[in-house]
Amino acid sequence: MSHQTLSTILFLLFVAGTLGITFWASRNTKDATDYYAGGRSFSGVQNGLAIGGDYMSAASFLGIAGIIALSGYDGFLYSIGFLVAWLVALLLVAELMRNSGKFTMADVLAFRMSPRPVRTAAGVSTITVSIFYLLAQMVGAGALVGLLLGVTSPTGKALTIVGVGILMIVYVVVGGMKGTTWVQIVKAVLLMGGATLVTLLVLGHYGFNLSGLLGDAATQSGKGDAFLNAGLKYGTEAQGLAGKIDLISLGLALVLGTAGLPHILIRFYTVPTAREARKSVLWGIGIIGTFYLLTLVLGFGAAALVGGKAIVAQDKAGNTAAPMLAEAVGKAIFGDVGGTILLAVIAAVAFATILAVVAGLTLASSSSFAHDLYAHVFKRGNVTDREEILVARISAFVIGAVAIGLGILAQGQNVAFLVALAFAVAASGNLPAILYSLFWKRFNTAGAVSAIYGGLVSALVLVVFSPVVSGSATSLFPDANFAWFPLSNPGIVSIPIGFLAGFIGARLSKEYSSQKYAEIEVRSLTGIGAEKSASH
Repeated sequence: MSHQTLSTILFLLFVAGTLGITFWASRNTKDATDYYAGGRSFSGVQNGLAIGGDYMSAASFLGIAGIIALSGYDGFLYSIGFLVAWLVALLLVAELMRNSGKFTMADVLAFRMSPRPVRTAAGVSTITVSIFYLLAQMVGAGALVGLLLGVTSPTGKALTIVGVGILMIVYVVVGGMKGTTWVQIVKAVLLMGGATLVTLLVLGHYGFNLSGLLGDAATQSGKGDAFLNAGLKYGTEAQGLAGKIDLISLGLALVLGTAGLPHILIRFYTVPTAREARKSVLWGIGIIGTFYLLTLVLGFGAAALVGGKAIVAQDKAGNTAAPMLAEAVGKAIFGDVGGTILLAVIAAVAFATILAVVAGLTLASSSSFAHDLYAHVFKRGNVTDREEILVARISAFVIGAVAIGLGILAQGQNVAFLVALAFAVAASGNLPAILYSLFWKRFNTAGAVSAIYGGLVSALVLVVFSPVVSGSATSLFPDANFAWFPLSNPGIVSIPIGFLAGFIGARLSKEYSSQKYAEIEVRSLTGIGAEKSASH
């Protein structure tokens, strides 16, 4: 049996199982709390696994392994950035968000402020960040199927992206948060198991000698000692100072972005108490921390056992390095059959990863549209749960269609890099508004709207006029050149703009309520009254 047939069978089994879970969950989805927050029925451990499942995306598994395999030490910085980001989320927002809101990020912001402009801004930002993130998962899906089924034509990969998009829409429309959370829990267990297995096999192949692994990785990469030192991807002589600043910008975006990611923030609302919210984040950190350590071995292992040339020949951005490593180490230890089976297993797990994450992202963005924009802005709160859920389901279709279209356009980009852009947008627009709202008494409506739009627009404009979109061989539009902004990640400029815009906007307006701030301060620390007031 070929690896294409075997991996297809495994993947179809996963899809069948998760669709079963989704339809089971749909029978228990009776109102908005069930649809948006899973009835707040998940334990800290379950939600911790689901957070891991939501966070360990195609970018983590496929993209980071690929960047490390091609860029060595500089790729390792993605692993560190994604991991350290969780400490910011734990210390600054996890428990406070859980205590202060009901379904979405905007519930926290709208409590102290004029709800319509704030909910509009938060809804627009949530949908924008989610679509950037979805883009990365779609590109990963196309690259993975290209490897598995031998599909090299852009049309074949585009059809794959369409198929993944349709599946994710089904998960969200039918299962809501309950179905999506269970899919993420199953996927987290599978991904940790698969990554641990390949890591142990690679280390076993080298007799658990890390020096041997790193030495082979440097040799096979074709870059020599430079592969194990900083500066191969960022800070090269050709890039000069811009490359070094780009690295700092990337680090800022990764570390600060998690605390502003809408699909991560809504996970905190699925647990019944603040204590369970804390527990779920601690479990999430344990799972995620272990996983990012494994990506180091996966990346350097791919460089050593597959080689940079073979990886680039299959996918120029390196997105298939991890499954190619699984095949190579399987063949080296168990022969051709072992390589085929291991590739099939890892590819099926990677597919599961993509499906689970896109479901979470689509749920976050469709929830924000229905709950923030439709229910509170367009209908001014005069809407039933049934009507709101229907709108959320319709918006899932629309957002899914947009993600599919952009995913087809962005083929050829590294998925970890695309996710870093989503982190930059989240850190620039959402994070300043959240932190000011929770910790600054003088903050107000003008400040919140200015922070979100200031950070969001500056990040988007800088990305459009950066080498990501035009001016280089790996750009979205390689034949055009309108890139006047030299950095690939806008975080170092757009994040301060977001904070500054929020500060200036708040100072220019006299409107604020000390009483409301005192109330949200008590609520964020204790959770008293959160659900009741968030529903208004």
